[in-house]
Amino acid sequence: MRIKIIHGPNLNLLGVREPEVYGRFMLDDVNARLFEEAKNLNVEITANQSNSEGEIVNILHESMNREHGIVINAGALTHYSISIRDAISAITLPCVEVHLSNIHARETFRHKSVIASVCLGQISGFSVNSYVLGLRAIVDHLREVPRE
Repeated sequence: MRIKIIHGPNLNLLGVREPEVYGRFMLDDVNARLFEEAKNLNVEITANQSNSEGEIVNILHESMNREHGIVINAGALTHYSISIRDAISAITLPCVEVHLSNIHARETFRHKSVIASVCLGQISGFSVNSYVLGLRAIVDHLREVPRE
């Protein structure tokens, strides 16, 4: 089983950008936790980070025939990127939306996710564990669904 992890804009600045909101860990720390969890779950993951909406759309398209599921933190693009929403819908892979912070406890513009309706679910507010829980959720979902 192969899962794609997608980190959106500004996540490359983890540890530097607003550590009181996002924590002091770096993106490499997030990925290390995910690779450790993937090993425990006996699945393969690949992780990509991009600050570009178009590149994230391309990563989603490329995942269509390579991966079995997606875990995505689209960052600020979560709140307005119809192109990412449409890409998730088009590739028809199960997807879990994750966020480090609780987006519903922050500024009102962060309360709406345009990608939530095309994802299996959303996990937010648990720091790095949001990603770990998202990975577990997608793997559990895929193991419950009969594969072709």
